[in-house]
Order: sequence, then C-alpha cells, then structure tokens
Amino acid sequence: MHRRTLIKAFALSASVISMGFAFSAQAADTIKVGIMHSLSGTMAISETPLKDVALMTIDEINASGGVLGKKLEPVVVDPASNWPLFAEKARQLLSQDKVAAVFGCWTSVSRKSVLPVFEELNGLLFYPVQYEGEEMSPNVFYTGAAPNQQAIPAVEYLMSEDGGEATRFFLLGTDYVYPRTTNKILRAFLHSKGVQDKDIQEVYTPFGYSDYQTIVADIKKFSAGGKTAVVSTINGDSNVPFYKELANQGLKATDVPVVAFSVGEEELRGIDAKPLVGNLAAWNYFESVDNPTNAKFVAAYRAWAKAHKLPNADTVVTNDPMEATYVGLHMWAQAVEKAGTTDVDKVRAAMAGQTFSAPSGFTLTMDKTNHHLHKPVMIGEIEGNGQFNVVWQTEQPVRAQPWSPFIAGNDKKSDVPVKTAAN
Repeated sequence: MHRRTLIKAFALSASVISMGFAFSAQAADTIKVGIMHSLSGTMAISETPLKDVALMTIDEINASGGVLGKKLEPVVVDPASNWPLFAEKARQLLSQDKVAAVFGCWTSVSRKSVLPVFEELNGLLFYPVQYEGEEMSPNVFYTGAAPNQQAIPAVEYLMSEDGGEATRFFLLGTDYVYPRTTNKILRAFLHSKGVQDKDIQEVYTPFGYSDYQTIVADIKKFSAGGKTAVVSTINGDSNVPFYKELANQGLKATDVPVVAFSVGEEELRGIDAKPLVGNLAAWNYFESVDNPTNAKFVAAYRAWAKAHKLPNADTVVTNDPMEATYVGLHMWAQAVEKAGTTDVDKVRAAMAGQTFSAPSGFTLTMDKTNHHLHKPVMIGEIEGNGQFNVVWQTEQPVRAQPWSPFIAGNDKKSDVPVKTAAN
C-alpha cells in the first residue's frame, strides 16, 4: 500500500513537472509587451485610444508572423491617472510580467514617475506624446515631439502674417512639469523675438479642472491690449469644459486664436466643434492627411474598433499620439528582428537609425544618438466635423532638440543619452 502511494505520488509529481515544462515552453513561445496607459481618471479620455491602437498594432504584427517567429502577447495595466501608481505598474511589468518593452504614459509627471524604475531595472519605455524635452534617458525612446518639433514652430506661426501676427500671448496649462517647462522655453523664445513680459500671461489649473468661466473672461480682457493668441497646454478631460466655455462666451478664433498642444481628434469627439472652427493645434500627424499609408492606417483602426466592439466604434478617430504609438511598436519590432533577441541592450543599439513609413506621409527615422524621432511639424485648423485642415507644415522631418537652446546651460548637456541621476 505504501509502495502504491509512492508510485502515485511520483506519477503526480512527474505530471506536474511536465506541465511546468509545457507552461514554460508555451510562455517562451510568446514575447510579452507591456501597455501602460490610464484607462480611468482624468487622462482616460486621451490615453484609452493609445491602448487600443497598441493592441491593434500587436494584432497587425502577429498577423505578419510576429517577431522572431513568436507572437507578441500584450500585458495591459491601468495606472488610473495616479502618478505613483504608474511606478508600481512599471515595476510589475518589468519584474513580474517580464515584458520585453513597455509602451505607455501620456503626462510627463507619469513618465518622470516611472523613469527611475526603467533605469534601475534596465527596461525599455516607448513614450508616444509630445513633451517638454530636458531629458534623454538610455531607457526611453521618445516617439512624440520635443519643443522644437511642436511648441516653438506653433508660436512662430502665430507671430507670422498667416497666423495672425500675434504680439501678446496667454499661456494656459495644466499645473505640472510639461506645461511649466514648455512655457519657460516659450517665454525665453518670445523674449528673443522682442516680446516683453507685460505681453505674456501664464495661468495654470489642476488636473480635472472644469470651471473656466473666469479664465476665459481674463483672456478677453488681456486681448484688449493687442493682437493676442492663447497657447494651451491643458491636458486630459479639462479640454472639454475649456472649449465649451470659449463657445459660451463667444470667443472666436478670428478674435483670439487658440493653439493647443494636447488637443486632437479624440478630445474634440466629445464636443460640438462648430464654435471652435479656426482654432489651431500643432502636432506631427492629423487623421485628415491625405496619403495611401494614412488611408490604410485609418481604415485598419476603424475596422479593428468595430471588430472589438469599442464604445462608439462608428465614430472612432486617429490622432498624433496614436500614430506615434503605432510607429514606435513597429520600430521596436524591427529592432528586435535586427538584434535577433529581445535583450534590452542589443535592441537599444538596433533602434539607432531605424526607419518607418508613417501615416503622416513621411519616412520617420529614429535618431542615431538622441533616442528621439525625426518628425514633420504640422499646424491644423479645427473644422466643424472635429477634424483638422493642415494650414502649415515643414517640408521634411525635423531632428529633435531634447535640450532646448532657450534654457541656460543646455549647451553643456550631453548629446548622448545618460541616466537621469546624471542630469
């Protein structure tokens, strides 16, 4: 009886071990990829579509044979617009889930929260949103715009004849590092153009802010002093009440144009765009750009949204950070193929100089040294249907300047990525 029990125990043990080996082999048959975006809270309006387009891109790559002959397996987490939670989720993805790379974050405060984790654990983050620069980590690839690829060209346009020849600037943003640093750069840039501090006003509001009645009234008062433009770095769902208040108070683009750096097709989906016609956004891609690559991208996303029964699937849109996510995932997959491994150090080296034919209509290049994409700059006017008409763009992609020349001391900064502790 005792011998029979031992035999049964041995058989069970062998079965469990073989199951373990099978599970390990099965796990090794996929490459895990982290997707880290806020699917709840104030940033969900902007970040949820980035999760969706990342999943679509993974499906697209898998349908083409995967990477290194293996399927990509998405691991989705929701940091819930909670900045410390981003760091916890990043550690979970890298330490527990063992993902090969992470695609995520929108706000700079979330990126700053996770950066020490990625540098400590030597992970790779692909960050798809325009930002303030002043950073160049070896553990991040920045597929969104630096200030010279968005903010500065936008203000130059506002000062031009085509842009209305603004002489006064109302800088309105959400109160965190991206708007404050971007406006620090813009203020120095405006000084270099002869604009005095009395013609620049800065106002900041908390995340999730909704009562813009007084602020819009202040914009109207400020504009009485000369040709005025608003430069908006409002982020998340606060954009909806801001634009609604502009309409309520009858402030039109012909009176005071607003150029936004964090408002795109998705944010306009929730409001009546007709009163906002003529206001501007500066990006590196718009859904409306007319080329075969973009037509394919937009059609693929619409089909994917319907197939996966996304909310309001019939009205889904694409936007700039979605395109940057799409480009980043494809470039990473190309780099893994080139490296022949998901090893972070080897993939990092293989990313240098990667190119991709992007929906923007341009072939984008990952810079060989600074971890930023060379990107075209586009300025679009809001149309009544919530889309943008491109009124100005660069002829070619522009190389990013992570260290702005308008911040003192940046000329002494390293021109290759170094860990943030060294900056």
